[in-house]
Amino acid sequence: MPATLGTVLLLVALLQAKHMFADFFLQTPKMLSGRGVYLHGGRAQHALVHVVGSIIVFAFFGAPLAFILIIAALEWIVHFNIDFVKASYSDKKQLKPDQAAYWRAAGLDQFLHNLTYVGMAWAWVEFAPG
Repeated sequence: MPATLGTVLLLVALLQAKHMFADFFLQTPKMLSGRGVYLHGGRAQHALVHVVGSIIVFAFFGAPLAFILIIAALEWIVHFNIDFVKASYSDKKQLKPDQAAYWRAAGLDQFLHNLTYVGMAWAWVEFAPG
């Protein structure tokens, strides 16, 4: 698929839709508990759900397999660590949904994930289309 403005916007929109489902509909109790621990299996599974969704999106766009594998590995690392920093900070500050700092942390987390998708779209434009 050529990298036109329309395809880039569609790519970002599909990555954001994938993010909504992976972050708000597909998390299990294991993924949500104990997230302040760095080597957390649930967070690893959660990041993998995101990666699977991105693989589907990039395959739909006809990205080469090597590109998909590299972008998927990078996304897993970035997503895992963004979520850890937010969870660790939230745990240390004992943040609860009735506190403004909780929502600032959640908003920053979501903003960083969306910037990741901008970066992934840039990488697709630069390295993937024919």
